[in-house]
Amino acid sequence: MPPNVEAAKISTFECGGNNDETPSQQYREWNIPASAKSMRTMNPIRAIVDPIVASSVKCGKERGDGKDQISLALGDPSAYPNLPPLPPLISSATLSAQSSHTRGYVNACGSPKSRAAIAHFHSHGTKKVSPEDVIIANGCSGALELALTALLDEGTCLLVPRPGFPLYRVIAESHGARVRYYDLSPDNDWECDLESIEKVICEEGSRVRGIVINNPSNPCGSVFSKEHLQNVVALAERYKLVIVSDEVYGSITFGRMFYPMGEIANGRVPVITASGLGKQFLVPGWRVGWLIIHDCEEKPLRYVKKGIQNLAAVILGASHLAQNALISIFHPETPSIATVVDNWRQNLNNILKSQSQVTFELLSSCHGLTPIQSCGAMYTMVKINFEVFEDEIQNDLQFTKILLEEENVFCLPGACFGLEGYFRVVYCAPEEVLRVAFDRISEFCKRHAASVKG
Repeated sequence: MPPNVEAAKISTFECGGNNDETPSQQYREWNIPASAKSMRTMNPIRAIVDPIVASSVKCGKERGDGKDQISLALGDPSAYPNLPPLPPLISSATLSAQSSHTRGYVNACGSPKSRAAIAHFHSHGTKKVSPEDVIIANGCSGALELALTALLDEGTCLLVPRPGFPLYRVIAESHGARVRYYDLSPDNDWECDLESIEKVICEEGSRVRGIVINNPSNPCGSVFSKEHLQNVVALAERYKLVIVSDEVYGSITFGRMFYPMGEIANGRVPVITASGLGKQFLVPGWRVGWLIIHDCEEKPLRYVKKGIQNLAAVILGASHLAQNALISIFHPETPSIATVVDNWRQNLNNILKSQSQVTFELLSSCHGLTPIQSCGAMYTMVKINFEVFEDEIQNDLQFTKILLEEENVFCLPGACFGLEGYFRVVYCAPEEVLRVAFDRISEFCKRHAASVKG
């Protein structure tokens, strides 16, 4: 690791001194240390995935077997043409690009009209969101960065799910904070293990600054029931914890209704909701995300909200053009546009529901694999039953590496999300592509079954 500032050598040259040597003679070596924060910022997925793909990413012609790579690893819904974006959103972006208004700088927390549209989009029933409680950021990941930076100090602690998206850990550790994991139960629809949460809270005490809830879940594809979310809120209320609710996949559900955490908490517990345009509307490259501050009557988040606003001023928010484009679909001016938006969202969910079902059925038929049914987002977690495989496959890293080498199908091992013995499948690809991938996985599993060892 590069030396830190304290370890850096300091020249003995002093300006105005009697030293006979010139400055150029005194400063003979370059010594530019990286900041401690930058060296603490490491994405754990890279350390796991890089050795897997180092020598295995080849097209079918290069391999000699004609099997082009099928990636079921990247959570980018725009990677294939079978999931087109919402037409009115594209039209709105085109008009925004032609406006002189969107060429200029925008308020650090977002344009007033965009914040009002997002507030309208997130207002449910009697639970109304004020535009003043909306802060627009550079993607949902940028929104999470703002929220967690405003909450965490060095030596503090953040509760995060396992399995879970590793970004929470990356952000926390970059600030010198720690993460403590709580478990999600695969045998109970990936619900939070409330006992494990309570145990960690009791162990860490006042060092715990908050708890992250990701619903719908990446990597599990689960959607929490209303009753379960109420139980989470009750626990947070008991221990006076702020909930950071990552709802970037909020509208992508099928088979189970999505309940926003701010609506469930209803002022009993402070909630910071993080969401974005990218995943729900299939434009992740536009990088528009936001935070919504749901505070209690006592306003325990007033200083955190101010801190988030201060941090937002450093970057001056997301693209003005992209912010402006969302206004017409989040707060449609006519019923006809609202109908188009609703129909498009329902069609997207129907497609993903169908592809989720195909994924579950075909992987269920594979030797040694147990997929867990998804009902939201775009992911399925698959358990590997190692006892029925050859000795060379003893963990999820080996499984995914050998699968890539032999069948050119790429999946992320569960270790990327903190849960060994599983792998994650992204089912956004067209059904015909998924079927080819699952046929290859099936043949791979048969070939490496322990029963066929020679």
